Amino acid sequence: MAKKIEFYDTTLRDGTQAEDFTLSVEDKLRVAQKLDELGIDYIEGGWPGSNPKDARFFKEARDLSLKHAKIAAFGSTHHPRKKPEEDPNLEALIEARTPVITIFGKSWDIHVKEALKTTLERNLEIIEASVAYLKPHCEKLFYDAEHFFDGFKADRDYACETLKRAQAAGADVLVLCDTNGGTLPHEIVEIMKEVKKRLGKGVSLGIHAHNDSECAVANSLMAVLEGAIQVQGTINGFGERCGNANLCSIIPNLLLKMGYEAQAKKYLHKLTEVSRYVCEIANIPHPRYLPYVGRSAFAHKGGVHVSAVMRHPRTYEHIEPELVGNERRVLVSDLSGRSNIVYKAQQFGIKLEANDPMVVKIVEEVKKREAEGYQFEAAEASLELLMYRLIGEPKQYFELLGYRVFDMQNPEEGYPLVEATVMVRVPPGVGEVEHTAASGNGPVNALDNAIRKALERFYPQLKEMVLEDYKVRVLPGSPGTGAMVRVLIFSRDSQDRWGTVGVSHDILEASCKALVDSLTYKLFKDRHKRK
Repeated sequence: MAKKIEFYDTTLRDGTQAEDFTLSVEDKLRVAQKLDELGIDYIEGGWPGSNPKDARFFKEARDLSLKHAKIAAFGSTHHPRKKPEEDPNLEALIEARTPVITIFGKSWDIHVKEALKTTLERNLEIIEASVAYLKPHCEKLFYDAEHFFDGFKADRDYACETLKRAQAAGADVLVLCDTNGGTLPHEIVEIMKEVKKRLGKGVSLGIHAHNDSECAVANSLMAVLEGAIQVQGTINGFGERCGNANLCSIIPNLLLKMGYEAQAKKYLHKLTEVSRYVCEIANIPHPRYLPYVGRSAFAHKGGVHVSAVMRHPRTYEHIEPELVGNERRVLVSDLSGRSNIVYKAQQFGIKLEANDPMVVKIVEEVKKREAEGYQFEAAEASLELLMYRLIGEPKQYFELLGYRVFDMQNPEEGYPLVEATVMVRVPPGVGEVEHTAASGNGPVNALDNAIRKALERFYPQLKEMVLEDYKVRVLPGSPGTGAMVRVLIFSRDSQDRWGTVGVSHDILEASCKALVDSLTYKLFKDRHKRK
């Protein structure tokens, strides 16, 4: 019988503690949906008692249509000088109304004495009371034993007693945390064996590892071999200091190489997409050398390597890249990328076979665009429109003939006055020309308002479309203000959300490209996809 494992993602909470990694509420909601598509079992959304942003996330997350994942709210045990029912942190966890609650408590005696400023016995009471109080308010309750491995090394009897109190109070899984990230794999094995001996065979254990000694993935795998049924981590290993255990490595290792089963196995081909999506949403470069999901993970450049791989890929690849949604990159071959294009085309309703010459044409165009700075992982609407254009079925409902943007300082109001003027032709080539202007909070907003104003007479359905988010990234290459920029726009209506992308040396031109794609995609999907 196959061994089961559960994956618990904490990108939205622990991951956001990484330097230069931030997510808005809207970002977190989008990432949660992507994690659900990957088959992640539990998604930790944040700490509702710590800030208003996380509280808002939990409120809006109730409207997400998740197919498998369950949302978890995170918090601490109650304050030493309060009762559980008087503690605002515990009340915030209950008010989040999530099916899963995860709380952490102290396992290391030095933290009890110096951080909590209380006695060892009082800490045990706090753990038991907090778990017992929260347990009736959720489907599952997980207890994170903070600093457990360091606590075990300092006083194994006390560290294990904290687990026993959480277990007695009804915790469904006891998660052993290597919070400082300094434990080595052989120590994980030894300590987990002792924990199981002391708590009994029926105990359900989990692992939460940090990467300060570059062992987070290895520690997680060893913990699973020793009986852990739940692995906590983040996408791409994002997290405080040196990061958390990287689920993008842990998931394929467990499912492809170690014989474990999980819901994520059905969707493993989406792993690379999700990895890149999270980076794009966070507006940071995707690390190319990441195992499994990095752009260089299956790239072959050396002559001997290329020759061998062309004969048999297993000579220099430990798995087939398609299993995790990545692709082989043989720099002297035109075969790279075909399977990904065929897969995406099928998703978009475009019938293409792998040997169709059109596939090569699309691959070449996508590679050309990527070299210019385009990324389509979070901008699939732009990719879909590009594919239709290349196969000779352009989805074009208007033609932007030209635009101008005026950005003037307004001394009386104290902020810039921005106005955009546009000329559009509907339909393209032969239709009526509309010339109009609109103001906005900035140049992009003014341009968006002007284009909509020109088009809404012809396409009133654009009124229900909302520009939800706007991101700009300066691309490596030319220094300073001469660099290329990539603009990513997210839009939505009552039915869907979609992303579009534009690249240029001119930030306004890049924005305009993304805006035109976004408006075009709205008209395309309304006309064709809802029939």
